[in-house]
Amino acid sequence: MPASRETSDRLLWRGMEWNGRRSGGSPRQVIVFLLCVCVWQSAAESLRYSLAEEMERDSLVGNIAQDLGLAPSQLAARKARVVSEGSQQLFRLNPSSGVLTAKETLDREEICSQRETCTLYFKVFLDNPLELIRGEVELLDVNDNSPAFPEKEMVLEILETTPLGSRFLLKRARDKDVGSYGLQNYSLESNSHFSISVKIRDDGAKYPELVLERQLDREEQPEINLLLTAEDGDSPPKSGTAQIRIVVLDANDNTPMFSREVYQVLLDENRPPGQLVERIVATDPDEGSNGKVQYTFTETSEGSQQLFDLNPDTGEIRVAGKLDFEEMKKHEMIVKATDGGGLFSHCKVQVNILDVNDNAPEIQLTSHAASIPEDAPPRTVVALFSVWDQDDGDNGRTECTIEGDLPFTLTPTFDNYYELRTSAALDRETTAEYNLSIRATDWGQRRLSALESLWVQVGDVNDNAPAFSQELYSLWVTENNRPMVRIGRVQASDADAGSNARVQYALVRGEGAEQPALSVNAESGEVYVVRALDYERLRALEVRVRATDGGWPALSAQAVLRVLVRDENDNAPVVLHPGGESGAGAGELVPRWAPAGYLVAKVVAVDADAGQNAWLSYELAKATEPGLFRLGPHSGELRTARAVAERDAPRHSLVVLVRDRGQPPRSASATLAVALLRDFSDAHASLAHDPPPHEPDHTLTLYLIACLACVSALCLATGLAALLTKLRRDRRKRAEPLPTFPTAVADSDAGSLPRSLVYDVCLATGTLSSDFRFLGPFLPCFPAGVPPGAAPQRISLCSQEPNNVGEGDDCSAQGRAPISEDIGPRSAEEASAANGGVELNSNSDQNPWLTHQ
Repeated sequence: MPASRETSDRLLWRGMEWNGRRSGGSPRQVIVFLLCVCVWQSAAESLRYSLAEEMERDSLVGNIAQDLGLAPSQLAARKARVVSEGSQQLFRLNPSSGVLTAKETLDREEICSQRETCTLYFKVFLDNPLELIRGEVELLDVNDNSPAFPEKEMVLEILETTPLGSRFLLKRARDKDVGSYGLQNYSLESNSHFSISVKIRDDGAKYPELVLERQLDREEQPEINLLLTAEDGDSPPKSGTAQIRIVVLDANDNTPMFSREVYQVLLDENRPPGQLVERIVATDPDEGSNGKVQYTFTETSEGSQQLFDLNPDTGEIRVAGKLDFEEMKKHEMIVKATDGGGLFSHCKVQVNILDVNDNAPEIQLTSHAASIPEDAPPRTVVALFSVWDQDDGDNGRTECTIEGDLPFTLTPTFDNYYELRTSAALDRETTAEYNLSIRATDWGQRRLSALESLWVQVGDVNDNAPAFSQELYSLWVTENNRPMVRIGRVQASDADAGSNARVQYALVRGEGAEQPALSVNAESGEVYVVRALDYERLRALEVRVRATDGGWPALSAQAVLRVLVRDENDNAPVVLHPGGESGAGAGELVPRWAPAGYLVAKVVAVDADAGQNAWLSYELAKATEPGLFRLGPHSGELRTARAVAERDAPRHSLVVLVRDRGQPPRSASATLAVALLRDFSDAHASLAHDPPPHEPDHTLTLYLIACLACVSALCLATGLAALLTKLRRDRRKRAEPLPTFPTAVADSDAGSLPRSLVYDVCLATGTLSSDFRFLGPFLPCFPAGVPPGAAPQRISLCSQEPNNVGEGDDCSAQGRAPISEDIGPRSAEEASAANGGVELNSNSDQNPWLTHQ
């Protein structure tokens, strides 16, 4: 083989050179030439191998490098590769070793089917030079398949009269293997009726035939089962089996026979449609159509055929209509059974219907009283009715009861009649009507009942008086109301009905009483105020209201109606001090050396309203020197805001504004004159003769403000420091807690001095002026008979002449009248009256002329 390969190579290269020179190097001619040479060379060499089927993957087929006489390195250098014929590549070449292996397990039956020889072709391609070598692999058969029948059971129907020797072709078995491993023979298990015969067709296929050897008898053996076996030629052989079932057919030689001549059935009524009544059975020993029995009704009682249904194939009799014991108690039917050959027989079916408690009792009302008065006596007849049940026996017996605990009873009369009577006194207010449920129940095993409802109205009798929802009605009205304003409603209910429950309202007036300020609507009970009310004159009024029903005799009830008048802010505050009746402001004296916080005076005002409308606040509306004085917003105390300076004007006029907290708020004002004195000796002359200070000139003030602004702009640093100082002082003042404003002036100490402080002013008898003149230092004064420290704290001012009053003398001893102000439990009016219309406010802490004991 190597010498032939060298010769072919030389011829190949020479042919390529000659062809190239002749064709002038045409690529197409070169390619055609190369293909021809490859075909010629491949015909010269061929590789043949054999491989058994079902070998594992990568099983060795052959060594191509060894068979071609090439080294394994030459195969790799020449890029050897294997290509199988067909779309599936079955082999793999290892270029490094030259070994040809199977890519997967090969199944001969799948690849070549039933062919005797199974050859697989492949080609080996080599490059440099191009070479094509053809090879083939013969796939050897292995006995890996057993004979198999297409069906596991074959059924043959053979008449029992079939002649002997008859042949019956059976389905043949198939074996995928070939040769000696293929199907070789059939065998049949031993039996007394059949044998097996094997036939061979022209294509060599073997098929079995069943031969009848003995006469069949269906009555002796209606069915024969045989086992057929197919074997191949291996040792030991492989086999496959199939079951042969032979059915022996019979002839019609028997008449259908019923198991009973008469079928008696007991059936409850009201069985649902489709319910099985009885199954009629007629037997025929024949088979097939000869043994198939059909059932029909030939004669039935009137109406029975519509109530029952007969299945012609199974003989089942089922309910087809409604069975009612009350309509028909017995049903008779004649049934005919016929086989496929026309033979027949008869039987009788008798169905007796049993009564079932399927009818509930019926209640029929004969008479009924729809309404009875509530004062009707017991045992009064209300209704008469009868009870009837269509069932028989205990199913038709009934009993009647009343459901619930009601004042009624049932009394049997005659036959099935009952009377409905009252058993106790009735009260319409407790129960206005009764829904009576009368139940009639039978005595059946499954007890049925009927329910009849009766409505009984209880007539009303006027036996209940009206009742108010409240014993006391409290209503509110705001004063100064418009006439006939509605403020509320009184309501009374009457448990009776109709006219007996119709309530009318009226005010109860005593004999000789004046016309009340209230009015009540007779029908609705709405309360109206007839005229305008004034809280300051009338704060509440109370009357009685009567409610009367419309029955006969009429019944009534009474309730108390209390109307409270709400206050309205219709009164402005009244300033008691300083008084302003004469048009001139009251005068107050302040020493020049008075420090900040010095008590100058106390403004006292009252408001006739109540509550928030009487809460008063005080403010300075106008002042000659705004920064010198401050007024307590809640107490009304006028104090110095700073220490009195020499540059301050000697006289000041203050306008005090008193405002309440009503909506809208009301206010009053008063003017207070304050004189700054170095000594109190000429205080009276100054206040009596000096004219009041003139009002400041607003134009001049504007010019001064402008000048001050210019100076402040030049001294910005100084101004900022002063502003910061003022802000710090304001924060301290705001941090001080304000006194709580009282709910009423007379009920609180706020806005007044403490009750334990009493101011006494001693004036000489015969003093005609309301001003005070102090000629000397103030000395402590005590009431007669009260040692110092034993009485409540008092502050006394004694007016005395020099050298006339000695130390320790009290006012009474000097013949002067003390005027005391106790701003405590007394109101401002009482204090003013007690002091003869003169009030003096002082500060015990900061006024050196006041002695605090």
